[in-house]
Amino acid sequence: MTKMLIALDDSPNAMQAVEYVARHFGRSGDVEVSLVHVLPNLPAIFWDEGHILSDGEKQDRKKVVDKWLEAQKAKIEPLFRKAMAVLTAKGMPSAAVRTKFVSDSTDVADSILEEARDSSCQAIVVGRSHHSPKHVVGTVTGRVVTQGAGVVVTIVD
Repeated sequence: MTKMLIALDDSPNAMQAVEYVARHFGRSGDVEVSLVHVLPNLPAIFWDEGHILSDGEKQDRKKVVDKWLEAQKAKIEPLFRKAMAVLTAKGMPSAAVRTKFVSDSTDVADSILEEARDSSCQAIVVGRSHHSPKHVVGTVTGRVVTQGAGVVVTIVD
């Protein structure tokens, strides 16, 4: 069984990556896909108060952060559903697709690579993230490529 990770965000190129996998592997019957969205760092407004928080302030902050995280998950959930629909429409069984929302990341590229290793993925598929003709890839994709030793990395344009 081949395991693939598709890095998913709200960019059109991320959905192109999903369509690529669906088109080329949807009917193979021998592929498992992990759709992974990595939430970049928690915004500074949630952690930078200029002082050490009291226990009460920490509890209040946790409630605010939890509410914010739920809103972020709600925003990405339609993308997960759309990606699942694209994959299953091309013949991939829904049981072969899982979704994961990573919210405790300090580095998006590291989180993608860590998830690929933890899931024993043989391939990572990403959408091209840079639109400049001077650059083939953006920072995150570039780091996934250069640090993804032992894993096939496919960049879809």
